[in-house]
Amino acid sequence: MKHLAILGSTGSIGTSALSVVESFPGRFDAVALAAGHNVARLREQVRTFHPEVVSVADAGAAAALANEFPEVRWVHGAEGLTQVACHPSADVVVGAVVGSAGLAPTLAAIRAGKDIALANKETLVVAGDLVIEAARKHGVRLLPVDSEHNAIHQALRVGPPDGVKRLILTASGGPFRTWSPERIRRATVEDALAHPTWKMGRKISIDSATMMNKALEIIEAHHLFEMPSERISVLIHPQSLVHSFVEYIDGTLIAQLSVNDMRFPILYALAYPDRLPTPFAPLDLASAPALQFEEPDPARFPALDLARAALDEGGEIPAVLNGANEAAVAAFLDRRLPFGAIVEITARVIDHWIPKNRPLASVEQALAADHEARRLAAGLLAKYETPS
Repeated sequence: MKHLAILGSTGSIGTSALSVVESFPGRFDAVALAAGHNVARLREQVRTFHPEVVSVADAGAAAALANEFPEVRWVHGAEGLTQVACHPSADVVVGAVVGSAGLAPTLAAIRAGKDIALANKETLVVAGDLVIEAARKHGVRLLPVDSEHNAIHQALRVGPPDGVKRLILTASGGPFRTWSPERIRRATVEDALAHPTWKMGRKISIDSATMMNKALEIIEAHHLFEMPSERISVLIHPQSLVHSFVEYIDGTLIAQLSVNDMRFPILYALAYPDRLPTPFAPLDLASAPALQFEEPDPARFPALDLARAALDEGGEIPAVLNGANEAAVAAFLDRRLPFGAIVEITARVIDHWIPKNRPLASVEQALAADHEARRLAAGLLAKYETPS
């Protein structure tokens, strides 16, 4: 039995992880949950899974829920996230908190000796070198839940590390794969949230529409698999059935395919190194659509080149990329910013930062750069702001 702590239990990854737990009652249980403000969904999770400790965003909600569920220990805020991540009963922590808020609790869990099923790519974008170093020091596994990195993790089990030529991350292309750059700039919130193949949270859906999600995944893959950016490629695959490839030096391509259901990569990460017979409907190749692949258009999706440049700059710049993008995405979702300005603002903040960029020495430094980048991005909004 593996005992799980789930950070972000009410989000799309968290609910999928709990679906896996429910499907394998003899293999997994959820001993600790952390959520934000979705108290209604959290109540149902507590009734179903009977965790020992639960964290919510604010003290008032924690106090009210403690009266309702006195058998549960209730905590709150950033400290509550860390308490859930470090819960003594937990063997594996599912990191599914959105954004850089997932960094501190994930690192605390690593230092507490917990294996990590990582869905929060920002943890590695903001402070990848520090996180990887901590995982090695404490002898814990970082098992990727993102479908692309999960696919690469599986494909890398086929051959020796020195036999790998490159990693190929697949991308759906999002809702704007065939739109002109001019039309993309004018996209509405509703347009950007209408992902053609995946059902995801709002922030990650916008990142998919700009392809910043894939840009961040290049940085994540660099850290997870110790691969330089020039050996990490991106290929658009609209059907989202091939989740990524590894190309070996002998010309062999190893791909991982499954239906676009996050329970598959979650189950792989939680069961690793075992494989469990799944109750979830597998991919039926005979009825699958034809598979298409195409190169991403840099005019439509400038975020990809921006992320590669940020990775090459190193130091604080990936954290700045993440912070500025999160601020710009939030402004777009609030209808205060046109879609086309999201990547523009992020690039302007990075340009401002490069002359003062420093090597990354601590998590505190990474988070400070991330937070300052948000402030700088907010200061640029006035030029672009659209009437609400």
